[in-house]
Parts: sequence; structure tokens; C-alpha cells
Amino acid sequence: MTYQVVVNHEEQYSIWPADRPLPDGWRPDGTSGDRQECLEHIEQVWTDLRPKSAR
Repeated sequence: MTYQVVVNHEEQYSIWPADRPLPDGWRPDGTSGDRQECLEHIEQVWTDLRPKSAR
């Protein structure tokens, strides 16, 4: 299965199946691949786990 990395307005990351419509409030970050590739990307880019509004 192919996933995409998605991010919300609070700059929180997740993965989502690439063949499904995104839930409201989420947008793609431009990265896709298998589950592990997406999780590794999130680990590299999401270094501050606090929501944007709490930073």
C-alpha cells in the first residue's frame, strides 16, 4: 500500500493511504511511499511535537 505524509494547521504530521481522500484539515506535505518510508520522513521533519499554537 502507498501512503502519503499529511500535515494539519497545527503542523502535526501523520500518514494517510494515498488512494483515499484526505480528511478535513489535512494537506499533503509532498512525500509518499510505503509506510516505513513515510514514518522515517516524519521522524526527520517533525522534531518539535508540540502543536504550532503551543510553541
